[in-house]
Amino acid sequence: MESVFVDKHYALVAECKQGSKKACFELYRLYSKAMLNIAFRIVGSVDEAEDVLQEAFLDAFNRIKDFRQETTFGLWLKQIVVHRSINLLRKRRLEMVEIEDGHLDNIPEEEEEDDEEIQYKVVQVKEAMKELPEGYRVVLSLYLLEGYDHEEIGQILNISENTSRTQFLRAKRKLNEILIKKGIS
Repeated sequence: MESVFVDKHYALVAECKQGSKKACFELYRLYSKAMLNIAFRIVGSVDEAEDVLQEAFLDAFNRIKDFRQETTFGLWLKQIVVHRSINLLRKRRLEMVEIEDGHLDNIPEEEEEDDEEIQYKVVQVKEAMKELPEGYRVVLSLYLLEGYDHEEIGQILNISENTSRTQFLRAKRKLNEILIKKGIS
């Protein structure tokens, strides 16, 4: 099944390279929702995420001839969306604060719960993440939700790997504090 998926996307990319507007629209349809979610988790605003999404697709389609398929189209597009999102944050003059290493308390592990309760908590955690300072939210999102490691986050945000780790740990602690205040943890 995965092979059919990859072959279909490969064919769509090939058609886009030949100028097919229909193939471009189909790629947009296939990837826009996931890419909008990625942008939203980073920039924290639906309107700005939609702007990032449009700009990312324009970039991708304008540079489609440069896409060598050494990776999947989805991963290539995701990188464009993440970089566009980060650039938007930089335009907001986001200043990441270098934080000195410090000892952080371990956050207790959650107990096993039923699926419905877990889904409820996931929604609450996502809502609580919106209350984090922007720098914390970005590092937490890139690490937990987008799967980047601290070295990659450091490169994307132009911070040290150590700063990424520290921001991440502090973000987890701050998120835990928010959840405790809301009676969620």
